Amino acid sequence: MSTLTEKKTDLKGGEFLIKESNAADTYIKEQITEEQSMIAQSTSDFIANRVHPVIKEIDKQQPGLVIGLLHEIAELGLLGAAIPEEYGGMGVDFATDTFINIEMGKGHSFSAAYAAHTGIGTLPILYFGTEEQKKKYLPGLGDSSIKASYCLTEPGSGSDALGAKTKAVLSEDGKHYIINGQKMWITNAGFADLFTVFAKIDGEKFTGFIIDAKTEGISLGAEEDKLGIKGSSTRQVFFNNVKVPVENVLGEIGKGHKIAFNVLNIGRYKLGVLALGGAKETTTTAIKYANERIQFNVPISSFGAIKHKLAEMAIKTYATDAATFRTAGLIQDYIDAAVAKGVDKVQAKLQAAEEFSVECAILKVFGSEVLDYVVDEAVQVFGGTGFSEEYPVARAYRDSRINRIFEGTNEINRLLSVGMLVKKAMKGELDLFTPAMAVQKELMSVPDFSTPDADDVFGNERKALLNAKKAILMTAGAAVQKFMQNLEKEQEVMMDIADMLIELFVCESTLLKTEKLISIRGAEACALQIDITKTYISDSLERINLSGKHAIVSFNDGDMLRIMLMGIKRFTKLDPFNTVAARRRIADKLIEEGQYCF
Repeated sequence: MSTLTEKKTDLKGGEFLIKESNAADTYIKEQITEEQSMIAQSTSDFIANRVHPVIKEIDKQQPGLVIGLLHEIAELGLLGAAIPEEYGGMGVDFATDTFINIEMGKGHSFSAAYAAHTGIGTLPILYFGTEEQKKKYLPGLGDSSIKASYCLTEPGSGSDALGAKTKAVLSEDGKHYIINGQKMWITNAGFADLFTVFAKIDGEKFTGFIIDAKTEGISLGAEEDKLGIKGSSTRQVFFNNVKVPVENVLGEIGKGHKIAFNVLNIGRYKLGVLALGGAKETTTTAIKYANERIQFNVPISSFGAIKHKLAEMAIKTYATDAATFRTAGLIQDYIDAAVAKGVDKVQAKLQAAEEFSVECAILKVFGSEVLDYVVDEAVQVFGGTGFSEEYPVARAYRDSRINRIFEGTNEINRLLSVGMLVKKAMKGELDLFTPAMAVQKELMSVPDFSTPDADDVFGNERKALLNAKKAILMTAGAAVQKFMQNLEKEQEVMMDIADMLIELFVCESTLLKTEKLISIRGAEACALQIDITKTYISDSLERINLSGKHAIVSFNDGDMLRIMLMGIKRFTKLDPFNTVAARRRIADKLIEEGQYCF
């Protein structure tokens, strides 16, 4: 019998670890509506026809080019897509915004400018601005007459955002705050009209401010010479006795952390979505080249080693897609339920992102690392030409790397994903302790040797994922018992648990997506999606096993170590699957279609 709580589909954030999910209730990309398809196609056409032809000029920061493209995309309504209609935007729902950002993820440096403007540039005002501030700024942010930038990072405070040194002091007449300090790595700084700036009032109260970029006392450093996203304006911003009207305080005084951290939840989600778009685009680029490149009188796509690469790129991309849209569905359902109870739609979205902050962190980490894998393998498929700036994968390789640093490093997000789960459990919002204790008792019982229904295509995998949840609960529960309040100092252990958690969420999402597709199209039509799912889960269980062993060995010894290692082995067991043959079948389809087709 499962030690997990009974099946329930209305999951709260993080509950995927202790509850089973229903494929029928899982949102998948294939549920796209006609309207969403049209908006996504409009975005795709813009990137293909207006951005890609001038991508080299963008990378050289040709004056006015990115600004002009922002104006153009604003005319399509896409710059204000998520801004409510009452402030001049389109007011699209969360799922539709996801489709837009997938296509936008194919735009390299322009995507960075777009994402910074529509995300961290606009959302602080949308979520935390007064009604007067929203009316004043949101229409311009949507029609591109106002370009936005977000000033948080400082030379001495990156991941430690609250360690900022920028200060704000109230003027003697009480009408202005005088701001002094320095910000760095500020995206869009070179052309921004508006800055969201975080400073400490009297050196203590961390607070957000809306500042006109033309205000006297603001100066900019030179454009940074970056590894990638070279076309994105990135500069330091200096504040020297900058006078900011008191009405430009954003949110509550001393509560700037609420703005910074809550906006980052959505930013992390969107970054994962953008990475998904880039992975799809780069996989297609690699497939096309492999079909065209002739060696030994045959296309290199006919070689087994290349097939393995193409298949693995597609498998990881498909898994990212499944996890992304599952999360989009969970967030959209939360928003709809909150709105039905009378919550303002904008606040409902903010609450939803906070509720699913664990899932958002997971998507950021997984999506960015999948994209890094895909672009790296694409360079390898291209061989020597991949190392040349004349071919597209060199740019993709360079541009991808920032995503593991943006919106909190992947290390920070791994730690956060586990830390937030434990915090929810401590607050009583998530019952992790009951199932964790049940798993510990199960360790001393006779293993379940029952076999799944032979007619269930994913019977073995479903059972394996239920057991994988037990492996995580066992490992995390033992770590909490061992270290208690000091767990956060054991970063290596937390990172291993985070890796187990990420793999589980992605595995389950992939299985749910394919199950839903089977229910719509039938198993025969989904044969390759079944191959993808079984292959990913087979490999993932090995990774969960390894991460679990690393964690357990680090803080156990003697009999307890032996018992827990037996538990990890027992809870990460899966019948062998021929992944070589499956990858060949997947690759053959990709090669036949000449593109990512899943």
